[in-house]
Amino acid sequence: MRMRQIPVLLAAAMLSLSAQAASADRWDVPVHVKKLDNGLTVIVTEDHSSPTVGVSVVYKVGMRLEPQNRTGFAHLFEHLMFQGTPNAPKGVFDKTITGGGGNNNGSTRADFTNYIETAPASALDAILWLEADRMKTLDFNEKTLKNQQDVVKEEIRVNVKNQPYGGFMWIDIGQHAFQKWENNHDGYGSFKDLEGASLDDVRAFHRDYYGPNNAVLAIAGDVTPQQGYALAQKYFGAIPKRPTPAFGDFSEGLNTAEKRVEQSDALAQVPALAAAWKMPARGSKDQAPMAVLGELLAGGDASRLYLGLVKGRELSLNLSPLYGLTGPWEYDGPTLFTVFSMYKPTSSADAVLAAMDEEIAKVAKDGVDAASLQRVKTAMLAQWYNKLESYINRADTLAKLQTLWGDAKVVNKIPGWIEGVTSADVQRVAATYLTKANRTVIDRKPAPKAPPAAPAAAAPAANK
Repeated sequence: MRMRQIPVLLAAAMLSLSAQAASADRWDVPVHVKKLDNGLTVIVTEDHSSPTVGVSVVYKVGMRLEPQNRTGFAHLFEHLMFQGTPNAPKGVFDKTITGGGGNNNGSTRADFTNYIETAPASALDAILWLEADRMKTLDFNEKTLKNQQDVVKEEIRVNVKNQPYGGFMWIDIGQHAFQKWENNHDGYGSFKDLEGASLDDVRAFHRDYYGPNNAVLAIAGDVTPQQGYALAQKYFGAIPKRPTPAFGDFSEGLNTAEKRVEQSDALAQVPALAAAWKMPARGSKDQAPMAVLGELLAGGDASRLYLGLVKGRELSLNLSPLYGLTGPWEYDGPTLFTVFSMYKPTSSADAVLAAMDEEIAKVAKDGVDAASLQRVKTAMLAQWYNKLESYINRADTLAKLQTLWGDAKVVNKIPGWIEGVTSADVQRVAATYLTKANRTVIDRKPAPKAPPAAPAAAAPAANK
């Protein structure tokens, strides 16, 4: 992702969505979908609470599909998408959107790359023109490629190499948990691979994966479906569809033996561990129960692991869950449920893992009481609806779900899936997935400090 923050434009009237969700059994997002003749899927969700719009363009390509020996290439390409085209030179994209009061960003994940904007509704024409323009072609040149190779390398230095723990809980852990290269390589990229990317690589990647038939456009906010479809046709309709390489089989079964890795960290002050388990496949009957189980175990200060490891046994200093680089609903290939915890120097990885196993075993044996299960479900539903309040998140969620599930209307099914999870479901997935055999662990310890340098010997006194 680009190194920038994206403050979302939220009108006060949009907070009415919370009231709608609270006053009814469920708030359904309006979802209107149309496919253009060139294969571009267009989604419009109409909401006139605020005179603003959110736009997301999601391409079904990410770290899993980048070329061998080109780790980090999908991420590098995301940066190149902001470097101009023959019609809109470098800087025009950002200036056009931010100059009108909007914001934009992009990010790369295992299964998709997304580009998002939020702006006043009057800027929608300009945003769609810009997105269509860079879908057609980019300004491919050696200077820009070299510049963005350096930018991505600096991002890696800042976010990984010069940070305590260095993202080991989401970069390194997958390298040990997965068997297939598509799933286990470092999507941030090695410097050698990034430097090896050529203009031919860039052109081929755009040709193969950035056609309209491999993309989803979602528009949320102050626009009608008819307006949205007409604008999509106006700006994207003439872009020809392009052949897209067939996707490989990235599936993997659960692991059958625990993997333990120990690492040293020169920047860390206290030890930390990441414990990761392979997740259920997207769309399986176990996906929703696993999402609920993750919240039950590690979702905040009331979670089982927080109360057991941080508050109760006082082994850990903190605790947080991860689902790869996305969330429990936004993946299309193998991913991990990971628990990251910094622990006390007086403790040990073995003690922390034993405490985790104890809490998991309780759930696998006894399930979860009705009150705790309802609390977790309520928290998850609140998080889901709160995220959808902003137009930019709403558009992005719909575009991602259409890309990954083939159905943006999954947005309105997820609350029901959460509500339908039973104690027996949680019990089953705890016993099936959160096993020692399916677990990969990295224990990251502070590197030994170098002994202080001996004081310099005093110079002999001069003779008088």
